[in-house]
Amino acid sequence: MGKVLSVISRQANRFNVENRAEKVISQNKPKPAPTFSSNQKDLERILQEYPEIIEEQSKKHGTLDDNLRHVYVTSTDKFPVTNVKDKPLPLDRTSVESFELGHLEPTTVAKGRCSLRQAMTFISNHQVDPNIWNVTKIANDFQMKEALVEDILKHFKTFELHIPTKVSEGKQLLVKPNKT
Repeated sequence: MGKVLSVISRQANRFNVENRAEKVISQNKPKPAPTFSSNQKDLERILQEYPEIIEEQSKKHGTLDDNLRHVYVTSTDKFPVTNVKDKPLPLDRTSVESFELGHLEPTTVAKGRCSLRQAMTFISNHQVDPNIWNVTKIANDFQMKEALVEDILKHFKTFELHIPTKVSEGKQLLVKPNKT
């Protein structure tokens, strides 16, 4: 059904195209776009104050016309050719150092927010001593909402490394060889 409608609408749009185009082309002057009332008032005011503008626009300036006749533009190439071989290679080939926490840290932090370093600091302080570093103290120190700090402490933890004091030498993981 969709194809039938598109074929019919295309034929209707193309009906009598030449005559319609000829009628538009043969018109003397295209209709100007409608202007805003404020623009129309400004134009009328300028024409009343300076009526010589209309005469100035319709008059031909001989000196400007002569100057335009003496201007010639010549071009040797269609597109300027840039030679890639002329560009020197960089002398410093060292790689860019990566940032400490994996991204560039901001220099200023907005009120109510914290940087990754600050978050790691107060999370680790809370894990070490939750009585001293409670939610209200952290919220006051970092100027954050208590609910936000509480959610951060609930859902994020820092990694801890536990090294056992006794290393059992006898227990090792045995791997069976493949029987292929």
